[in-house]
Amino acid sequence: MSDKQVNGCSSAKSYSSPCNGNTTQKQEESPINGKDVRVWCDGCYDMVHFGHANSLRQAKALGDKVIVGIHTDAEITKHKGPPVFTEEERVKMVKGIKWVDEVVLGAPYVTTLEVLDQNNCDFCVHGDDITMTAEGVDTYHLVKSANRYKEVRRTAGVSTTDLVGRMLLLTRNHFRQGSAEYDIEKEGSSNMGQDSAAKSPWTGCSQFLPTTQKIIQFSDGKSPNAGDKIVYVAGAFDLFHVGHLDFLEKASKLGDYLIVGLHTDPVVNSYKGSNYPIMNLHERVLSVLACKFVNEVVIGAPYCVTEELLEHFKIDVVCHGRTPIAMEDGKIDPYAVPKTKAIFELIDSGNEMTTERIVERIISHRLEYERRNQAKEKKEIEAFEALQRQKQTQKAG
Repeated sequence: MSDKQVNGCSSAKSYSSPCNGNTTQKQEESPINGKDVRVWCDGCYDMVHFGHANSLRQAKALGDKVIVGIHTDAEITKHKGPPVFTEEERVKMVKGIKWVDEVVLGAPYVTTLEVLDQNNCDFCVHGDDITMTAEGVDTYHLVKSANRYKEVRRTAGVSTTDLVGRMLLLTRNHFRQGSAEYDIEKEGSSNMGQDSAAKSPWTGCSQFLPTTQKIIQFSDGKSPNAGDKIVYVAGAFDLFHVGHLDFLEKASKLGDYLIVGLHTDPVVNSYKGSNYPIMNLHERVLSVLACKFVNEVVIGAPYCVTEELLEHFKIDVVCHGRTPIAMEDGKIDPYAVPKTKAIFELIDSGNEMTTERIVERIISHRLEYERRNQAKEKKEIEAFEALQRQKQTQKAG
């Protein structure tokens, strides 16, 4: 870990994050000076989700190395309000994304040419939404003016603001309509947790539309090699977080190829309770696929690990964390078969983070996060309306 000076930030820490070599084909060497094209991305990366991962995947396609600058807790609090996760947790999460090569903590909120040069980056990449300082200044205006800025499409239907909003709804009407609990299977998982009052064109809740193309883009497409030791884990992996990341890293070290089974929304709801999952199955699939320790995902895995599943995937080891295992129908151990075969292992990730703890963080600071979301939405609406007026003026001229 080395310290770097970044535009007045006293100590911007740099972390290397080797990519999973199977996930992204490296482009041809840059014709400019015959060196790698280094792409700079920066942001808060709070509540890291598949939208963040998708922007980094697109950034990777524009160069050879992706260097991610992360704002400190103090910077985020100043411009947006308190982050949900600490800077240490946010660094760890970004390092776990398979398209990331290096992480730098202490990036300035306004991206400068100096920060690009100090990290040997050719240009900056960001999504096609607007990010502003507390004073309403476009945080990328300097690199845009210098023509060292490229834009990628943001992923519609998810944002940190959206996810925080879903959790704020938990104690109100999440998974409920009036006083009656609604049927998840009938309602459809793509509608879960959405707030119809959201108005922001960029981070307001909108329906996430999963496609096979998106899954292909996130998947490494590699099958296990002959003789590979195959490890299997299963669960909800809701609001993919540092606890999941540490668990999957340890599980991956038990073999050569890690498969993650994801339970359906109704199954997760049956053992986690009426407020869960926060993210639907399609969202959880992309979140897990973005993790550099994961090779394959089983979408809608059976709750009980069966003989047929073990045989189909040629599984050598089945793992579970230290969280309690809910019995199916209150009496059937879902890991009975691998236990009988002596291929079951409990893993202690060493991390106490759980999805429930994240929700507790949000609910315990409800008013702060509600104010943060409302202020962010107001700022984005104003910026969007200003852009629309600018476009109309240009057309009239």
